Amino acid sequence: MHPDPKISLCKVRLQHAEQCLKSAESLLNESDYKGAANRSYYAIFHALRAVLAFDDFDSNKHSGIISTFNKLYVKTGIFSKETSQLISSAFDVRTDSDYNDFFTISRESVTQQITDASYLIQSIKNYLCQKYNL
Repeated sequence: MHPDPKISLCKVRLQHAEQCLKSAESLLNESDYKGAANRSYYAIFHALRAVLAFDDFDSNKHSGIISTFNKLYVKTGIFSKETSQLISSAFDVRTDSDYNDFFTISRESVTQQITDASYLIQSIKNYLCQKYNL
């Protein structure tokens, strides 16, 4: 464990994001597209929580995490507006996958969401490396 609790928390959350991403890839290979959509969204969610650890922010509500990330990192230009759109899309797909009984999603769409999640995690890691030398 790192002496700085923010760094420790950030690293744990990034590990969780990576685990969710691996689960998404496994579920995709098993043709469980809804499950893969869920896990790829949670990979994004935990990556957002990782960067927000340095802002002393957490929330039980997904909308709180997303809106705070957008406020602190997208509106300030640290991350692009496309990043915000990627997050919003993944959130919508995860919500539909989990709660809409008749929702279907294609392999191609889930593959893109997993690619987007991987990109976002790497972007956050790059930012954290530059900003905090992680």
